Amino acid sequence: MDDCVGDKAEKAVSELKSGEVLLLENLRYYSEEEKGDEVFSEKLSKLGDIYVNDAFGTAHRAHASTTIVAKFFPGAKCFGYLLAKEIDAIEKVMQTGEKPVLAILGGAKVSSKITIIENILDKVDDLIIGGGMTYTFIKAQGGSVGNSICEDDKMELALDILKQAKEKGVNVHLPVDVLAADDFSPNANTKITDVDKIPNGWQGLDADLQSLENFKRVILQAKTILWNGPVGVFEMEKFAKGTIAIGNYIDEATQNGAFSLVGGGDSVAAVKQFGFEDKVSYVSTGGGAMLESLEGKTLPGIAAIND
Repeated sequence: MDDCVGDKAEKAVSELKSGEVLLLENLRYYSEEEKGDEVFSEKLSKLGDIYVNDAFGTAHRAHASTTIVAKFFPGAKCFGYLLAKEIDAIEKVMQTGEKPVLAILGGAKVSSKITIIENILDKVDDLIIGGGMTYTFIKAQGGSVGNSICEDDKMELALDILKQAKEKGVNVHLPVDVLAADDFSPNANTKITDVDKIPNGWQGLDADLQSLENFKRVILQAKTILWNGPVGVFEMEKFAKGTIAIGNYIDEATQNGAFSLVGGGDSVAAVKQFGFEDKVSYVSTGGGAMLESLEGKTLPGIAAIND
């Protein structure tokens, strides 16, 4: 169909025979879709008897087709299997998961993970912090991080997070040694150094052996695991060993009965790149939606079905 609402679309739907499928034109040709327009949503609702939302990746957006249309299907709306699995996986980590619960947070910046960290501190027993975020925490505690990525304006916040974690009885695990490089390049010279003694001109780009040993111990005793973000610059083979090791430990923990959820763009990319997709309990399909769930936000697409 070259349209998705209106008389033409309604006529085509009414003429469908049992077992036939009708593919409608892209909703986004109408600006009303992203605006969450109610009149447009009602027009969409005339095309079906039941509303099924199976798009977790857009559940955090209050668009016409993902949220508003649901109100025109009282008693005839539901989650698709994928969306139901996503909700179940997040609930296991955030509410119903067997203890000890572990969150592994990586990635470049503390600023992008603040709300997640603050929201999960009440729900986890252990927190592993890796990747570029590490160096803001280390520098805040007086360590030397050389030329490593660091948010100087977030150091106070990092100390506050550590204080909150201590008060809530959450064990925070940071790398103790790293593979440092003299350039952000696959051809850089490298050396292993204590995480708080990185020389000037060098930057930490991956967790090293002692850090990974410590992380392994924590991962293998966990019963519920959330992994959001790599612990090194895994896009360069030289600095991927830490992230691959984390994947292997989570695989082992999962085989031993732990529930493991991987979510957020970079960690999902790493899991797919290194073949861990079938070795963890669940890989989330929605980057932004997953992050907003972890931040404790109610996703409009989910709320619309539950309402």
